[in-house]
Amino acid sequence: MIGLDAALPLLGIAALAFVLALILTPLAIWLGLKTGAAAVPGGRRLHTKTTSRLGALPLAGAFTSAAIAAQFLNFSTTDPNERTRFFGLMLGSLLIFVVAILDDHFQLAALPQFAAQFVAAFISALFLIFIERFRNPLNNQELVLPALVSVLITLFWFMGMMNTVNWLDGVDGLAGAVCLIATIVTAIHMLREGQTSVALLPMALAGALMGFLVFNLPQAKIFLGGGALYLGYVLGALGIIGGAKIALLLLVMGLPIADVAWQIIDRALHGRNPAQGDRGHLHFRLQDVGWSARRIVLVYSLVCAGFGAVALSAEPASFKLMLLGGLGVFVLAALVILAKRKKGEG
Repeated sequence: MIGLDAALPLLGIAALAFVLALILTPLAIWLGLKTGAAAVPGGRRLHTKTTSRLGALPLAGAFTSAAIAAQFLNFSTTDPNERTRFFGLMLGSLLIFVVAILDDHFQLAALPQFAAQFVAAFISALFLIFIERFRNPLNNQELVLPALVSVLITLFWFMGMMNTVNWLDGVDGLAGAVCLIATIVTAIHMLREGQTSVALLPMALAGALMGFLVFNLPQAKIFLGGGALYLGYVLGALGIIGGAKIALLLLVMGLPIADVAWQIIDRALHGRNPAQGDRGHLHFRLQDVGWSARRIVLVYSLVCAGFGAVALSAEPASFKLMLLGGLGVFVLAALVILAKRKKGEG
């Protein structure tokens, strides 16, 4: 049970990020339209008016400010490397923020984006944000990874999270809503383990997301743009900081992760560039068969929240692993059915 002395600072940091996002998002809307960092109607999105893409600005501004403010709160910690990891998070997120703003203005190609993601992930590993060990879900034994394997898995994890959130950002408010649920679940898990000082970080991100979503939910007045990469990076880091919570995020983000995995396989099998966007994602297919953006956001949110509840439960890890596999099969079946339905209508 969280005491009042801990609850008030946690809520205060979230409230600070929320207010800052409310202030910064209208500024980002104006700047995006003024500088041309905006999405015009057409392409994969179904928006009907030119919309600012500078979602990274309010998210980074609100989260970073609140996260730095949280460092001045007097919470004890048993982790001597916590401050080192915080510096790594700030440095890596700064790099991704710069790349996000450049992408919003100049529409960077896939290669420089991947290069920046790799460098940011490597920076995180240098500052001790890396996956060193995990618990085997089959026998519940802890496995310690060799150094090289640890770094490679960490790089894969960060780049996977960044691109999952980036590809999820195709419907107004969808990526933000899913990441908000993942952030809240992560904070609850940290608090349950007594990691109050670390839980301030997901609380700061949750507040920033709630303020941003006021303007990003359908009909969106601003898009995430490069902010999707920023969100994916921070969320990936939060899954490691304070003890690896990779399995937790894999469950909460299971639906979009399964969709991304299938899109990569499907595009490769059909001779297409896996990094080349199209309307093959589940959320786009649902739109194409008549689902509204609000309905898609609601369904995704309910599914992710449900899996988040399972992740926080006392169920054995093997059950959660089977549940994740079942979700992958469900997503694959849904994509096949929707593809056939669209083909039949065409």
